[in-house]
Amino acid sequence: MTETTTRDEHHLLKHNLKQLRLPTIGAEFEKLGREAAAENRSYAQYLLHLTELEVAARQSNALASRIKQAGFPVHKDLDSFDFTAVPSLNKQQVLELTRGQWIEQHHNACLIGNAGTGKTHVATALGMAACRLGKRVRFFTAANLVTQLEEAQKQYQLDRFLNRLDKVDLLLVDELGYLSFSRAGAELLFQVFAERYERASILITTNLPFGEWAQVFQGERMTAALLDRLTHRCHIFEMNGPSYRFKESTQKAKPRAKGKAKG
Repeated sequence: MTETTTRDEHHLLKHNLKQLRLPTIGAEFEKLGREAAAENRSYAQYLLHLTELEVAARQSNALASRIKQAGFPVHKDLDSFDFTAVPSLNKQQVLELTRGQWIEQHHNACLIGNAGTGKTHVATALGMAACRLGKRVRFFTAANLVTQLEEAQKQYQLDRFLNRLDKVDLLLVDELGYLSFSRAGAELLFQVFAERYERASILITTNLPFGEWAQVFQGERMTAALLDRLTHRCHIFEMNGPSYRFKESTQKAKPRAKGKAKG
């Protein structure tokens, strides 16, 4: 076999791999082929290594896509969260949620506490963990979700928007209670929550205890109906205490202050 024939075969092989959408194999088969020949590996070992790289690349790309589609404001994990700063939060119970069984069971979760205690951090970390488990996740602030619902309704696209939400395994709604809604907005949000009951999971962060949710949903009857559904099979975590965010910022400021003092 001539060198020209070998080049033609490689060119054709790359073309076929591109057509088959196997980019990692296309990029790696020559290098791994040389390594396999040098180490006297079998064809089966060579092919196994190639396919393992392709599978790993696809899994990595799929995860990156799920995280991007989730719309997290920032990427946070629990290994960077200081549980000692929020003694009321049970670390073991939170870590248990990263296994994703609660999402499989269509349970909900609610993080309740005053501002700055790390609710968004924990919620985002649980959402990231769900993405790693292959779950479809979407992150909204409560205000942004209501705005999008109202806009979809005005554009006669509400059913389409609700159908997209219906395909999500875990819906994260952050900062419920920080801003009030119109009656129509509150009813739309209630519709989203109610339709997911025992069908898909919701994770909510809020600064309001349940007894004050009537401020958001503008009525005792709607609030009672919502809480009855939401809190049934719900993991509830209280995160009250000193501001986690303030403590974190002061800790970061200390090294800078020491540096200036030395100068």
